Amino acid sequence: MKKMHLMAPGPTPVPEAARLVMARQLIHHRGPQFKEIMAETRAGLKWLFETESEVLSLTCSGTGAFEAGITNFTSRGEKLIAVGGGKFGERWGKVGRAFGMNVVDVELEWGKALTPERLGAVLDEHDDATMVTLTASETSTGVFHPVEELGRTVREKSNALFAVDGITAVGVHKMAMDKWEIDVLVAGSQKAFGIPPGLGFLAASDRAWERAASSDHPKFYFDLQRELKRQKENQTAFTPAISVVLALREVLAMMKDEGRQGLLERHRLNAEATRAGVKALGLTLLSEQPARSVTAALVPSAFSARDIVARMRENQGVVIAGGQADLATSLIRIGHIGFFDSSDIVVVLGALEQVLGDLGMDVEMGSGVAAAQEVFSGR
Repeated sequence: MKKMHLMAPGPTPVPEAARLVMARQLIHHRGPQFKEIMAETRAGLKWLFETESEVLSLTCSGTGAFEAGITNFTSRGEKLIAVGGGKFGERWGKVGRAFGMNVVDVELEWGKALTPERLGAVLDEHDDATMVTLTASETSTGVFHPVEELGRTVREKSNALFAVDGITAVGVHKMAMDKWEIDVLVAGSQKAFGIPPGLGFLAASDRAWERAASSDHPKFYFDLQRELKRQKENQTAFTPAISVVLALREVLAMMKDEGRQGLLERHRLNAEATRAGVKALGLTLLSEQPARSVTAALVPSAFSARDIVARMRENQGVVIAGGQADLATSLIRIGHIGFFDSSDIVVVLGALEQVLGDLGMDVEMGSGVAAAQEVFSGR
């Protein structure tokens, strides 16, 4: 028997309290009990997003929430600047094109972060853009972009809305929506929230809602003006993922008990310890500005990332992720987003040491774990 450890960048392990509440008798989503739960989750989401705006809970993935962010706050033919540099950053340009927008791609080498200077130059050339999209924490590369500085550049250089994919950033990095004047911020339930996939979250600024009135994209299920009205009544426009909403209330309470700073600090420590461990084992980080959600590490050319991922799962019972696109055979990704602690990091690094050694890589057993433990002990 192997005990499985889910250490991929998402979905992430579900805490016991959330699992237990989802196992209870289902409740009716139009009754008073559900309205009470919605009121609690609405308040908790505002706290986490650091916003006074309504944070909508949508029954979809994070990608669905971002599609809604584009279709509700822009119009066909308008110019959208899509920051790439990874699979998920590039996805938003694909969504924009699907809805007839004039998309300007900001191409970045995978592993590199966008600088305010580069974005400023793009905005100087395209000052008629109505939206700039950014994936704050790029899960495919382990990069965290300087969100606050980039948002400031958008405001100084244009009248565009600043739309941020915070799917692996909210609850991991500071994402002060109101203070940083983010216009659209989205997240997903299966990441830092540690609950099953099924809910996407979206908050929009007053400036964004003003533009919603003139948006001409086709929309029905993702008509956010209708959804906003219903959620202010502690309801949803359509049938929600009831069990996942129940779990959301539990994990938001856990997050509040830990405190926002405690939540961010735990993710920082887990990320730093993991990076220290993989570097001690001779692997190289892909990202020049690493995210706290996932560690993306390049393996030596003589080895296959796919083999490492497979052996981690089959021999060690530890599930990590491989690379994507051109990095499929050269990159491994270890997730530490969600309800992880130091013991989880020690487990994944110990398993990685064993697998690398079995494959013939020259590693000193215990070196990766020791490096991580030094971070946790503050040495």
